[in-house]
Amino acid sequence: MTSRERVLLALHHREPDRVPFDLGSTPVTGIHHLAYRRLREALGLPPREPVIWHLMQQLAWVEDDVHEALQTDAKGTRPKAPSSWRLQMDEDQEFLYYTDEWGIVRRKPKEKGYYFDLHCSPLSQAETPRDIQGYPFPDPVEEGRFEGLKEFVEKVRAEGRACVLGGISAGMLEMGLWLRGFENFFCDLHANRPLAEALCDRVLELKMRYWEKALALLGDKVDVVQEGDDYGGQKGLLISPQLWREVFKPRLAQLFRHIKHCAPHVFILFHSCGSIYEIIPDLIEAGVDILNPIQVAAAHMDTRRLKREFGDSLSFWGGGVDTQRVLPRGTPQEVREEVRRRVEDLAPGGGFVFNTVHNIQADVPAENILAMVEALREFGVY
Repeated sequence: MTSRERVLLALHHREPDRVPFDLGSTPVTGIHHLAYRRLREALGLPPREPVIWHLMQQLAWVEDDVHEALQTDAKGTRPKAPSSWRLQMDEDQEFLYYTDEWGIVRRKPKEKGYYFDLHCSPLSQAETPRDIQGYPFPDPVEEGRFEGLKEFVEKVRAEGRACVLGGISAGMLEMGLWLRGFENFFCDLHANRPLAEALCDRVLELKMRYWEKALALLGDKVDVVQEGDDYGGQKGLLISPQLWREVFKPRLAQLFRHIKHCAPHVFILFHSCGSIYEIIPDLIEAGVDILNPIQVAAAHMDTRRLKREFGDSLSFWGGGVDTQRVLPRGTPQEVREEVRRRVEDLAPGGGFVFNTVHNIQADVPAENILAMVEALREFGVY
């Protein structure tokens, strides 16, 4: 059985020979470059300077020799920035700065800084939908975005792995928070709905244009498309379920219908952190096939309950081991027991691709990653 067959069988809710394993196919299933360096060393692979393929999160590109050593089943890619944009790093005494293609300024502390966090929001002074309409958003179908993608997906198919294609940006809520600023956009959703919805509609339009072109170019070699938006905190949703259903659910449904129209065969993987139990039925109604990351330490996100209630309709990509406490600070034995539990909860009947809860963070020791992989190999056999 090839890796692609293994993944597709699982996504069709059937049991393959073993639970499929993903590391690095998306910017939400990857590994921080500091942890990646240690992992390469622990695997006995030659040291290499990691390629950073997601600048904000400082994620390493997972190289072929690591994929082979870990026996992964999926690889993925995402569109490039437009050729009109060039990365320029600025600095002061404390921080490194860059401005992304959307005009969002991010910064990372020079000392003990692991990520680039939001610093300045370019639409913070917007007041009306007209301000949104006049903003120079990036071109979602600029030719430079697609450079090398066809060759990559063809290589993945030739290797026999499942292929995952990422989108052009984060989701409508996250983009609103970044472009307007957190306080501004949360207030917009309640007090200036026309402005908030104009921004959501503009992001939705750009996404739909991107997916139409991307899937026309690559769709026959792509198995899974990845979208996402962070709706949950540790204890519940970041906004009320009613507000989410009014603003975001119909736009997600429109986006997913468009994707399926362009490529009916693809599975839609949707990422949303935190406690999102209340809206999982709505996500299924909107067209989500696969949920990620299953933040098991958040309220109401128990894997056994989720499998029992939604496992017939939804596949789970992630949730394999807690990344808030167990993976970074637990013992290898605790990691092993965590993996065993999550596999027992999520694997029966298929519908499960193993990955950590979100990316492997900078402080995770290599011995815990190896313990995770070894436990999956032992407990993940059907």
